Amino acid sequence: MNKEIYKNPIFKSNPVTVLVLGICSSLAVTVKLEPACVMALSVIAVTGFSSFIISILRNTIPNRIRIIVQLVVVAMLVILVDQILKAFSYEVSKQLSVFVGLIITNCIVMGRIEAFALGNKPIPSLIDGLANGAGYGLVLVVLAFFRELIGSGTLFGHQIIPLSWYVKNGGFYENNGLFILPPMALILAGLLIWAQRSIQKDLIEK
Repeated sequence: MNKEIYKNPIFKSNPVTVLVLGICSSLAVTVKLEPACVMALSVIAVTGFSSFIISILRNTIPNRIRIIVQLVVVAMLVILVDQILKAFSYEVSKQLSVFVGLIITNCIVMGRIEAFALGNKPIPSLIDGLANGAGYGLVLVVLAFFRELIGSGTLFGHQIIPLSWYVKNGGFYENNGLFILPPMALILAGLLIWAQRSIQKDLIEK
């Protein structure tokens, strides 16, 4: 199997930092690391299995209704993920709010179905979907790591920066409130894009 199928979406053709897809949700759910990880896993599951199912059905779907069929499959998977989250991780589900449902409209999900799953066999389509979801999820986790650590001094809700370092306790540190505001997510995403394009010079021409 071509290694590019699962390597490119994570690095060279990352859907967020290279293709700039799914950027809205990546800015909205990265204030804390826990919901970012859950959102990442949700998108990985939906992207992977929607591509897998559509690839299985690709030769039986009339072209005139293919978008409707794709939306039905994606919606079914998103509803399933949403119900699982509500059953087993209700607090995180509340934090993610409407953004789990908005996976249905995520450009990455529909984009991989159209660009890859409709023209390839099920297993490569599954891997392509999972890899693109993982590329998206990697960006979420990186953004959330820095936003929660610098903005709240915690990771996964656990205090990381010692309380003795804080000014109120006679130390020198204060949480940077800017990091928990939406503009900082956009700034950090921009820095990731800049860093990747500085390393991979060939992306500048794309």
